[in-house]
Amino acid sequence: MSTAILNEKNMNREELESLEVAEDSREQDWLAPSFVGDIFMGKLRMKEVLPYPEPSDEERKIGDAYIAKMERFLRENLDADQVDETGEIPTHVMKGLADLGAFGMKIPKEYGGLGLSQVNYNRTLALVSGHCASTVAMLSAHQSIGVPQPLMLFGTEEQKKKYLPRLAKGAVSAFALTEPEVGSDPARMSTTATPTADGNHFIINGTKLWCTNGAIADILVVMAQTPPIMKNGREKKQITAFIVEKGMPGFEILHRCRFLGLNGVQNALMKFTDVKVPKENVIWGVGKGLRLALITLNAGRLSLPAGCIGGARQSLRVVREWGNERVQWGSPVGQHEVGAQKIASIAANLFAMEAITWLAGAWVDGKKHDIRLEAAIAKVFCSEKTQRIAEDTLQLRGGRGYERASSLRARGEKPFPVERFLRDGRINLIVEGTSEILRLFIAREALDKHLKIGGPVMNTRLSVGKRIGAAIQAAGFYATWYPAQWLGSLLGYLPMYGELGPLAKHIRYAKRASHKVARAIFHAMILNGPKLEKRQLTLSRLVEIASDIFAMAATCGRAKARMGKPGEFGNVTDIADLFCQEARVRIEANFHALHHNTDSAERRVAKQILSDQGRWLETEMVVMPDNRLPMLGTVPSSVAPAVSSMPAASGSSNGKVASAAV
Repeated sequence: MSTAILNEKNMNREELESLEVAEDSREQDWLAPSFVGDIFMGKLRMKEVLPYPEPSDEERKIGDAYIAKMERFLRENLDADQVDETGEIPTHVMKGLADLGAFGMKIPKEYGGLGLSQVNYNRTLALVSGHCASTVAMLSAHQSIGVPQPLMLFGTEEQKKKYLPRLAKGAVSAFALTEPEVGSDPARMSTTATPTADGNHFIINGTKLWCTNGAIADILVVMAQTPPIMKNGREKKQITAFIVEKGMPGFEILHRCRFLGLNGVQNALMKFTDVKVPKENVIWGVGKGLRLALITLNAGRLSLPAGCIGGARQSLRVVREWGNERVQWGSPVGQHEVGAQKIASIAANLFAMEAITWLAGAWVDGKKHDIRLEAAIAKVFCSEKTQRIAEDTLQLRGGRGYERASSLRARGEKPFPVERFLRDGRINLIVEGTSEILRLFIAREALDKHLKIGGPVMNTRLSVGKRIGAAIQAAGFYATWYPAQWLGSLLGYLPMYGELGPLAKHIRYAKRASHKVARAIFHAMILNGPKLEKRQLTLSRLVEIASDIFAMAATCGRAKARMGKPGEFGNVTDIADLFCQEARVRIEANFHALHHNTDSAERRVAKQILSDQGRWLETEMVVMPDNRLPMLGTVPSSVAPAVSSMPAASGSSNGKVASAAV
C-alpha cells in the first residue's frame, strides 16, 4: 500500500524499496471519472451506464464486416485441435492473418493498421478465442501489451513511423518484463541497461522468462534497470522500457516453455548479453518503464476478458446441445435441476461478462473515463467466471467432457473440445496480473482517496504539527462523508430506476451496497491502520463486493438496452435477473465474512507448515530429486515453426506477447 500510511520502522529495507517502486510507478492522479472508484466511495453513478453505451451504426457495420471475414477464414483454414496437438500455428494461417490485417487491428490506419475501435477489437478477439485460444493469445498479446500499444501511447513519431507499419503487416512483437526470480515485485528486477560512455547507447544484460512471443518475436519491449537516481536523500531505482529487435547481437532464446494449455503459444526464456540498443529506442523516457507497463496494461487487459467471452460462448453451445440430447433417468439432463442450474448460471454469467467488457471497451473508445479499475475487474471477473463455466461444462458432459476431441472424433462422437477449454482457460487467472495481485492493485487504487485525506495522519515522516493539521482536515471531511453513507443506504430503499422494470430492485440494492462497502473500507482503515496492507483477504473481499456491484450495474444497463430487440437468446430480463440474484448472494456472503472468517486460523496453520511443523503430513510418498541443471546453449531448431515463407515485412512470423504479472 502507500508509504504515506506505513510506519517504515516496522519494515525492512527490501519491503520499503519494493513499496516505493510500486508507488512511484502508479498513476498518481485521477484525471477522468472512475465508475468503480466512486463505488468504493459510496457512489453508484448509474447515469454512466444508463443508457448503456453501444457502438454507433457505422462502428457496428465495420465490426460486423471484419468479424464475418475472420470467421470465414478461421472456419476454412485453422484446425484448433491440430494446433493443440502439434504445438504450432501453421504458416499459412499466420500469413492469412497477416493478409487480413489481424496484426494491426488496433494500429491506426495512417501507420498501415485497421484502426478498429476497442469494442470491435474485443469482439474480434472473442470470436478467435472461441475457436482457438492459442491463436487469440498470439494476436492479443502482440498488440494489446506488445510493442504496438506502448508505441501508440508513448512512442515518438519517429518510433511510430519506423515500427508500426512493420507490426501491422505481421512482424510479431513481445513484451519482456518477468524474470526467473521476479514476478509481481519489479523492485527485484535484475536485468540492467547501462548507458555507454558517449551516452548514445544502452547495454542490456539479463534474463527474461515467460515472454509469450519470445521464441519467434521480431520486435520486443524489454524492461530493464537503468542507473538509479537520488531523490529526497535516497537512492531510487529506475526501470526503463526499450525497443529491442531480434537481430541485435547478444539476444538469444534459451528455451521454449511448455504449459498445461495454450500449446500453440511460443513462450520463451530469453537472455540478453551485452545487447547494444540505441538511446532512440527508449520508449517515453528513462525511468518511466514500469509506469508505462501499468498504463499499457489498463486497456490491454480488456483483451483477456474478451477472449474469455469466446470460450464461454462455446461452452454455452455445448451445454445447450448436450442438455437437450443426453437423456438420463427418463429426462434430458438439462431438465434435471442440477443440470438446469449449471446451464442457467453459464448463460447469466456470460451475459454479465459481455456487459462489463463491452462497457469498459466503450469507455476506452469514449476517452472520458479512467478505466484502470474497470479493466482490472473485468480481467479478474471474466477469467474466474470462465474457469467455473469450463468446469461446469466438463462436469455436465461427464466422461465425454474429460475425453479429448480427437478421441471423440475417432469413435464417431461430436468432438467438443471441452477438456481443451479447461486447459487453455486456466492461464487467464495468472497472466497480466494474477487474480490475487490484481485484487490488491484494485484495493490500493480504491483506497487512494482515503489515503490522500487520512494518510498524512499516520505518516511517520511528517512532523507532529503537520500530522495534527492533517487530522483536523480529515475529521472535517469524514464528519459529513460518513453520515452520508448511512443516509444513502436508507435512501436506497426509495422507489427509483423504474425504467429498468423488474431489474430496478437490483440497482437499488447495488446502491445500498455501495454505501455499505464504503463504510466497510473506512472501518477497516480505522481498525487496522498501517496494518491494513497485510490484511489481504479483507481487502480481497471488499474488492469482490465492489466487483459484483459493478457487474450488476453493467448487466442491468445492458439488459435495458437489449430489451425488445429481435434475436436475443432467451429472455434478457430473466438472464440479467438471475445474474443479479447470484451476485447478491455473493455480496452478502462477503460482507458476512469481513467479520466472521477463518483468516487468523489459516495464518497460524500456514506459519506452522512453513516452519516444517507439518512435515508429518507428507509421509509415504515418492519424492523425486530436484532437477536444477543450468540451461546451456540456444533454443533447438524445433522451437521456431516453419514460418520463413511469410512476407519479408513479417520477419520471422508467428507469435504472441509476454503476459507478465505486474
